[in-house]
Amino acid sequence: MRYIFYTIFLSISLFASSLNGLIKYAFTHSSVVKRQEIKKESAKLRKKESKITQYGEVDLVIDANHYNSARTLAPLTPSVMMGGSPVTTTKTIYSTGILYSVPLFTGFAQTREIQMSEIAKEMAQVGLKLTKEQLAYNIRSLYISILAQKEMLKAQKSYTKALLALKNKIEEEVKVGKKARIDLLKAEADLQSSISAQEVSIANIKTLKATLSSLVGKNVGELEDIALHIKKPDYDTKVLYEKVTSLSRVKMYDMGIKKAKKAVQKSRASKYPQISLSSYFGKNYGEDIGPNGWDNANMVQVGLKLKYSLVDFGKSNIAIQKAKLSEIEAKLDKSQLLLDIKKMIKEAVAKIDRSYFEYLSSEKESMLTKKSESIESVRYENGVSTINDLLLAKSRSAMALAKIIKAKYDYKKSIYYLDYVLERGVK
Repeated sequence: MRYIFYTIFLSISLFASSLNGLIKYAFTHSSVVKRQEIKKESAKLRKKESKITQYGEVDLVIDANHYNSARTLAPLTPSVMMGGSPVTTTKTIYSTGILYSVPLFTGFAQTREIQMSEIAKEMAQVGLKLTKEQLAYNIRSLYISILAQKEMLKAQKSYTKALLALKNKIEEEVKVGKKARIDLLKAEADLQSSISAQEVSIANIKTLKATLSSLVGKNVGELEDIALHIKKPDYDTKVLYEKVTSLSRVKMYDMGIKKAKKAVQKSRASKYPQISLSSYFGKNYGEDIGPNGWDNANMVQVGLKLKYSLVDFGKSNIAIQKAKLSEIEAKLDKSQLLLDIKKMIKEAVAKIDRSYFEYLSSEKESMLTKKSESIESVRYENGVSTINDLLLAKSRSAMALAKIIKAKYDYKKSIYYLDYVLERGVK
């Protein structure tokens, strides 16, 4: 039996999920990360697309036109008219050819578009890192919450066991007339309350595990324990504030401002002339109305087009003003972000400090309540105190232990939160 128990225990430990293992798995399989990776790839493609656009495009052109009166396959040039050669005329002209068109000057709009797509690609890269930071923190937070609930459940079971022993003892004493039945009823009520609390903890663990499994992308199963080292925190918020400007969140907003500036420059493109080049080579086909049968004519055309907007009734000015407003908005967003991050740092440090002192206080409280419980137990056995005093002492002792558990896991969770704010959760 000992061998079987050891084998089962070893198997559970061997296949338990570690925190780092779950984070690593989630980075590869989580749908949240995959969606951000798709955004990153899309940004790369948009950049590539904007670069390719400047080279223009080559099109195959095929068409057929029917006219109500006969037309020549090609325009009548002086050389054709003076040569006296027969001219093919037809009511239906078929054409096939290659058309190449390319913008030569767009008022720097294409250049700005390429620059903006490059910034967007960098933003998508940073966005992927921030997504991983967020995901890692969420997994750590849930992982810690599950471990806390498991330890709470263990403590609750111990409390239930103690109440059950007390209830059984009182039950025996009721039979011999040493205790009143009302004491047994009160002990049974507290026992049922403790059993109910156990079931709540079990349900909470199941809910948290389901949420964690959804984040990670697989069933997490059993979780490995984490060593918790509680030490007095020593954080200098001023030193932490100095790191804010180097954070990826801030850099992303800087990129947003830079992109907004490029958008302003791009919006000014309509103020410049637009120059484009187009060239065409093809053949026109048609059946001659006369006796010459089918004939064809080569068509070669090269054109240079300049377009300059004289009056657009303020449309371009409105576009420029909208772009400028977007730039101002981006700068305001960055300013607010800096304030928010400093606030988050202050909150994180305060949470760490609070949970540390709550842990120390709960330890002292637990020591005192255990002594109180022990004294009340002796007093109750000797008939000096009532069952209410004993149950209250046991309840306070259990609550103090629960506070210790909560405080030490909150301490760890707060450290994870500070790591998330400072973007050092992903190695």
